[in-house]
Amino acid sequence: MFINAKLLFTITKWLKIGGDSKIVNLTPANKNRRDAMGKVIAISNQKGGVGKTTSAINLGASLAVLEKRVLIIDADPQANATSGSGFDIKKVKTSIYECLIEDADPRKIILNSEIEMLDLIPSHIDLVGAEIEMLNMNEREYMLKNVIGQIRDDYDYILIDCSPSLGLITVNALTAADSVIIPVQCEYFALEGLGKLLNTINIIQRGLNPDLEIEGFLLTMYDGRLRLSNQVVDEVKKHFQQMVFETIIQRNIKLSEAPSFGKPAILYDAESRGAVSYLNLARELLQRNEETLLKQEEKVLD
Repeated sequence: MFINAKLLFTITKWLKIGGDSKIVNLTPANKNRRDAMGKVIAISNQKGGVGKTTSAINLGASLAVLEKRVLIIDADPQANATSGSGFDIKKVKTSIYECLIEDADPRKIILNSEIEMLDLIPSHIDLVGAEIEMLNMNEREYMLKNVIGQIRDDYDYILIDCSPSLGLITVNALTAADSVIIPVQCEYFALEGLGKLLNTINIIQRGLNPDLEIEGFLLTMYDGRLRLSNQVVDEVKKHFQQMVFETIIQRNIKLSEAPSFGKPAILYDAESRGAVSYLNLARELLQRNEETLLKQEEKVLD
């Protein structure tokens, strides 16, 4: 009971902004808003190791398997989404860095993955210096949005894999996005950074991107054998309610192994629990955006 009560107090405290106790505007994604152009979703949490890149790769692959045109933008200098999608980062000559800093044509940088409808704009270690180079540029917060605007009509979904920080590149991602998916690891300390992230989202909603919505909180690395995992799930669902995805990503060895082979889980082992979980997530995302009329009993795969 002590851990549960402490989680309740901590989540409530982290959601408050300043001394006036204003609560972050947790606007859920509008189910009725679906433009003809692609929907841009940032996958963000400034805490590392919560499953952002894993979710970007595997959600993108699952949407592509469901016949949606998907582009993943690797906005993390570590370039894990690039390598995890099967590309050798040492052979990447042009990346998102050139798009942001040198106005390179994004269409000439896009890489085609093994999955027919899944493409990638790669990252590179050079992106580390991009934030410094962007500081003196006009409208620096909108640079990624301008890049995406050139290719948005070519895709149904554009997923931005954000770096584990709240720096200028992440601000660019949130400014360019229609909505944000927030992965939350099912461990106590994973909740610690939520307040800062939600504060950043609130600031962007009030200034740079008033239309930014929260697509949902995605619970990751769940281990049903652990009491703490179940307590985190209960508390997050209690406080964020319908904003939490019903699909929970469980710990799975295949999800951990797949990136070392440069494949999403659905190609590495389509029958693994990890692959099925992300396919469920993709179907749930489509249902939230009213692109499928699946019944409840059809949503979860066996």
